[in-house]
Amino acid sequence: MPTTPTLLRRLAVTALLLLPLALTTAPATAATPTAVQLELPPPTGPYAVGRNTVHMVDPSRQDPWVPEAGARELMVSLYYPAREGTGTPAPYMTTPEADRLLKTQGYDGVVAPETVSATRTNTRRHARPAPGRHPLLILSPGFTLPRTTLTVLSEELASRGYLVAAVDHAYESAAATFPGGRLLPCVACEKYKETGMPAVAEGRARDLSFATDELTAPTSPYAALIDAGRIGVAGHSVGGATAVPAMAADPRFRAGANLDGGFFVDVPASGLDGRPFLMLGTQTTHSPGNETWDRTWRNLTGWKRWLTVTDAGHFTFTDLPVLASQLGITDPMAPLSGRRSGEITRTYLSAFFDLHLRHIPQPVLTGPTPANPEVTFQHA
Repeated sequence: MPTTPTLLRRLAVTALLLLPLALTTAPATAATPTAVQLELPPPTGPYAVGRNTVHMVDPSRQDPWVPEAGARELMVSLYYPAREGTGTPAPYMTTPEADRLLKTQGYDGVVAPETVSATRTNTRRHARPAPGRHPLLILSPGFTLPRTTLTVLSEELASRGYLVAAVDHAYESAAATFPGGRLLPCVACEKYKETGMPAVAEGRARDLSFATDELTAPTSPYAALIDAGRIGVAGHSVGGATAVPAMAADPRFRAGANLDGGFFVDVPASGLDGRPFLMLGTQTTHSPGNETWDRTWRNLTGWKRWLTVTDAGHFTFTDLPVLASQLGITDPMAPLSGRRSGEITRTYLSAFFDLHLRHIPQPVLTGPTPANPEVTFQHA
């Protein structure tokens, strides 16, 4: 594995969303990337996890980034509680998707795409669903990132009894494959400079409402699995920022969470009708004093928590540090381990939705705990 620091220096994809990331490697005795079998941590819930892929087309909307492409398209990975022993192992992503992801994140020539695409998941394709109706959670990834980077969180939530729809928004990621083998470019990565980030968040909010329409429609094969009275929305970076306009426009979203995203659209002056909201971010950039987080906190009128994580980075709340740590790659600016990154994200998101969509008491949300010393309760 190369050890020259300049080979591993990460640049932010967009200054509005991503923090510069200077990477270093483990000692030279570490295994080379091609020799490592990457794997996602096993989920902790009682259910096996199934996954289906759904292509959605909204005929009522033209794609905002490439109008000539026609109707707005989404790709959705639907994770669900499954019957044990059914289905076949689900891949993490394709090799072309991994190649694109590595290039856009500054790992080109450092990690082999085949290493990433071969990551072992805990999911089974086309597994038989477990019986019953379950709460639905809609997840949106960070700008430029594919839905795949929320797999650790998606598997955890599905194992706990949720249907989880992780959404790829067309032309907003460089690593998402659409039908016909179309690996769409991230056109929005440049065009957002003309429209501004509020347009991205508001467009995604419409995407998430449409995905909810499709999944809960009487003709949907998934409608019988969904408790339509218990739907939540969350995401990372701009995907997390999207939760506010999504909840403001769609009362079906009963709870929302933002993982380290700036709030590009304000909470309405009337709040979100008392619906609960979780703000979970890095201590360095999203402690009190962050203008959009301060303003959002003031305008939230229901149950709310503002949690920050010591030694975390912008990608802490995704799969990236979980996988990077297995390759011996560390970030001196965000030294929280990959293991703890995954544990903290899963613990607090699961607790939040268990409390507000299932009404199960969650002591971890009442204040600091010895098991999670990295997590600070702001405005406690």
